Amino acid sequence: MKQSQTLIPTLKETPAEADVKSHQLLLRAGYIRQNASGIYSFLPLGKKVLQKVENIIREEMNAAGGVEMLMPALQPAELWEESGRWFTYGPELMRMRDRHEREFALGATHEEMITSLLRDEVKSYKRLPLTLYQIQTKYRDEKRPRFGLLRGREFLMKDAYSFHASQESLDEAYDKLFEAYKNIFRRCGLNFRAVLADSGAIGGKDNHEFMVLSEIGEDTIAYSDSSDYAANLEMAAVNKQYDKQSPSGKEKEEVSTPDQKSIEAVADFFGTDKENTVKSMLFIVDEKPVLVLVRGDHEVNEVKVKNAVNGRVAELATEEQAIQYTGVKPGSIGPVGLSEDVTVIADNAVEAMGDIVAGANKEGIHFKYLQAGRDFEVSQYADIRVVVEGDPSPDGVGTIKFARGIEVGHVFKLGTVYSEPMNATILDENGRSNPMIMGCYGIGVSRTLAAMAEQFNDENGLIWPGNIAPYDVHLIAVNMKDEVQAQTAEELYKLLTDYRYDVLLDDRKERAGVKFADSDLMGLPVRITVGKRASEGIVEIKIRSNGESYEVQKEELTDKLQEIFRQLSNE
Repeated sequence: MKQSQTLIPTLKETPAEADVKSHQLLLRAGYIRQNASGIYSFLPLGKKVLQKVENIIREEMNAAGGVEMLMPALQPAELWEESGRWFTYGPELMRMRDRHEREFALGATHEEMITSLLRDEVKSYKRLPLTLYQIQTKYRDEKRPRFGLLRGREFLMKDAYSFHASQESLDEAYDKLFEAYKNIFRRCGLNFRAVLADSGAIGGKDNHEFMVLSEIGEDTIAYSDSSDYAANLEMAAVNKQYDKQSPSGKEKEEVSTPDQKSIEAVADFFGTDKENTVKSMLFIVDEKPVLVLVRGDHEVNEVKVKNAVNGRVAELATEEQAIQYTGVKPGSIGPVGLSEDVTVIADNAVEAMGDIVAGANKEGIHFKYLQAGRDFEVSQYADIRVVVEGDPSPDGVGTIKFARGIEVGHVFKLGTVYSEPMNATILDENGRSNPMIMGCYGIGVSRTLAAMAEQFNDENGLIWPGNIAPYDVHLIAVNMKDEVQAQTAEELYKLLTDYRYDVLLDDRKERAGVKFADSDLMGLPVRITVGKRASEGIVEIKIRSNGESYEVQKEELTDKLQEIFRQLSNE
């Protein structure tokens, strides 16, 4: 491709709205352009990289037994109502009505659509297992789109769904696709970890996220410093034994605590450590009030709260809801004297506490000398706090450390979360009707591109791996007005194209400095410069990743390129 005939609008300055490296470089190098908040066009360079990532995904998915298809982005509301998610998914689901007032959603994901297709087409266990996938644009009305392609309202995704007659079959497919995902991200050259994760709005149990390690990642990964254990912070289990404290035996006592709203202020007021106080936080889980108790020096893990009571949606209660169920605003809430409508659960650390300081459900009043079991009842003790660095690793090997990560993939064992409510059943070998057992497997394709841009760059621009780069070679004629340079560049362009290299020829009438700066910015693996020594039959080769350069005769060019690309493929 000749650069004068394509669209690569590079920028000298970093756009003001771009606050992370990938966003800055993809804009400056002419890979993407923003059309609206969280909505981007992929320009020719960006589209070529997307296609390279898609091809890797297709190869690995096909090798794992997947079959590609394509479903509509526009989905009838009735399908989402069948699964129950029309009411629970939240404002991120883009909803609309057609001219006949029928409700639709723009696909944020396709569990409902694929389940409805399979229930109509597959009736016997003999037709299973099946793994179907698509690569398609998805839509989510993000409250705060940011970081360019990393959190947008429109994005490209690979989503796959497997259907099974038995749990064993699902487990086998899950393991295959788990390995396929590792192969995909390895082939993309990414530094990543597979971590235990929560299923969120998708539903189901047993799932992993694939996290690209990055300082700008929105997720925190908790990992062992001595083993392979890794989990999203929200799913990292606490593996800690607490020494049982002996209570003083004193009766609970009300104490006026005016303006002491935070746990730090309350602890200071009583002249004690935060670990002797209890945070009482009211959550609404599936529209029911749940009071959550954790030690004052710990933080509540909302995902663990939801899972502890087998809920689907857990949200911190509003001030109005707190008053409705406890009679007081947050800051003075406590476990004593609650109505039977409120379920009380506590973290395991609370069970080991002796005398407790906690809210009294009266404005500006706290109790001291509280004892669980004597002054209030806890329906369930569970691990519901956030793990902290230095905690023992859940697998018993080493201690927990934190890192930041960008989620690029997620695999789920859905079970019958969708097939049961949507009546997607098959007849088993005994003629009995059973719901299909499902798995779900997603990769953010455009997000993966951005994650690679985060990892593959330097101060001059992008540095693409050879198998991902939009072109193999950037061929630059320093001065197109020089007849020898122009002719040499054209000859080499034809030669390299005949050798099946994907070549971008910079034939623009620009200054050499502009061409070289743009070349570094775009990040193609190899640059070939046709300059003043073209009259001697000599050109320069420069490797983008390490800056090494060589001067070679034109006749030696293809042999040297083969050597360089062999070297790059082994790195």
